Amino acid sequence: MSSERGCAVVSPTPVPEELLAAFWRYDAALFDDDQDTLNDLYMPGPDTVRGDGSNFLVGHEAIAGFGSARPRIPTRRVEELHVRLLAEHSAVLLARTRDGDATGLQTQVWQRRSGRWRIIAAHVSLPVRPTHASAAAFDTTVWRVVGDPLVRATGTGPLSGTSIAVKDLIAVGGFAIGAGNPTWLAERAPEPQSAPVLATLLDAGAHIVGIARTDEFAYSLSGANAHYGSPPNPAAPDCLSGGSTSGPSSAVALGQAQVGLGTDTAGSIRVPASYQGLVGVRTTQGALSTHGVLPLAPSFDALGWVTRDVATSIAVAETLLGPRSVGPPATRTVRLPTVESLATSEVQRRFDAAVRELVLADRLPPTEAVDLPVEQLERWFEAFRTVQAWEAWQSYGPWLKDHPGTVGRDVARRFAIAAAITEAQADGGRAEVRRASAQLRAWLEQSLIVLPTAAGPAIARSASGADIESARASTLRLTFLASVSGVPAVSIPMLRSAEGRPVGMSLLSAAGTERDLLAAAGMVSEGGRPHDTPR
Repeated sequence: MSSERGCAVVSPTPVPEELLAAFWRYDAALFDDDQDTLNDLYMPGPDTVRGDGSNFLVGHEAIAGFGSARPRIPTRRVEELHVRLLAEHSAVLLARTRDGDATGLQTQVWQRRSGRWRIIAAHVSLPVRPTHASAAAFDTTVWRVVGDPLVRATGTGPLSGTSIAVKDLIAVGGFAIGAGNPTWLAERAPEPQSAPVLATLLDAGAHIVGIARTDEFAYSLSGANAHYGSPPNPAAPDCLSGGSTSGPSSAVALGQAQVGLGTDTAGSIRVPASYQGLVGVRTTQGALSTHGVLPLAPSFDALGWVTRDVATSIAVAETLLGPRSVGPPATRTVRLPTVESLATSEVQRRFDAAVRELVLADRLPPTEAVDLPVEQLERWFEAFRTVQAWEAWQSYGPWLKDHPGTVGRDVARRFAIAAAITEAQADGGRAEVRRASAQLRAWLEQSLIVLPTAAGPAIARSASGADIESARASTLRLTFLASVSGVPAVSIPMLRSAEGRPVGMSLLSAAGTERDLLAAAGMVSEGGRPHDTPR
């Protein structure tokens, strides 16, 4: 036994110094989030493998693409390292790690080729952190804290037995709100009571499984968190989960919760629903109290949820919003060709085929194309983005100034842009937002708007930053229409790419018509099937 860096190194035979140096270089790169070094220390080629409780990656390219999703835990340390030489140029290393009261295990097979030690196979166990309810292992990319249950139901009713994953922006009594950022979490006190929306669900018999991860301050759509990693996407394991209601969505997709309660400012519920083949509901802006919910941009923030089926979403809607009030039925389906053209050509073909088939089957009213010139769409979009960014900076700018360097690069870049927006620019944006909202609400009178939820299927983990940003920009121009008008929207998994990855279809309806909208979504999805070939 020897000791290095305060860690016990245990081996029955001498360990090559070059091997230990490579291991500690890898550990330092994990600590510093040094993706280039991490990628360099995995063996090149198609045979290298890496696995954990949620992801299994084969080949150096897939592992390198996973880099942005690796959780960065700056307080983690290796407290014991066991080395066993398998042959002259091959060894297995088992490292026991600790982060506070959580422990984990890393197992790595290293090989020496061309004079260098590199990892040929690796497995990372999920941390075990005791809670007041249990000490079971859980995926920390999905969950911040879990229980069995974490919070019990306070009553009985239509949701009795229903399990909920709560986005880490929504107050859960007795727990601090973490907002996807460990520095923010460390400074927060436990919430004295749960947010009203959550209290209503608990009174109806639902229970909380845990508090699930979010993109930092909900200012992202990818699902990748610089501090905690990216939750898995069971529908497309080599792809991002979508954000910022990323943790609750993955929890539902994995079958670990029946409802994921979240927020949607610019698509933060609908995009992960689309990427993971779920039902995602954004309610009318202001229909549910946001008391006890951290804001991003209050003019557009709305509460909502993800489920695996429409029926569960209807049960949640009836609990939170009351029973459906049958109004005049929708008599037309509005299509916006300019907006549809932002999707990939494959998604456009399959979307068009699906809508035509649904109309022929009387599951959607007859369609009518509405002209929305590109210049007008861009004017609306820029106004939305200006107001959103200005309000986001009002929400978090002072704290960020006092805590430089505490957010991930992508989120930091968005906040830097937000900091430069003036109040006069925000006022001009608000005026354009009002015009956009009035026009969209007029189009929705006794009508539905139907759109692809996202520009394409889930983005590959290996995609470049430029490709991720490009997909994000196109998708935002699809999702922001519900946000800028404040109307309800539901994404249902009706499309599928050639690779089998899901893409959502979104229905928008008039303000306050969530229950009618969900009834329409049920009609659309009833007996429907994903469109996996062009028509």
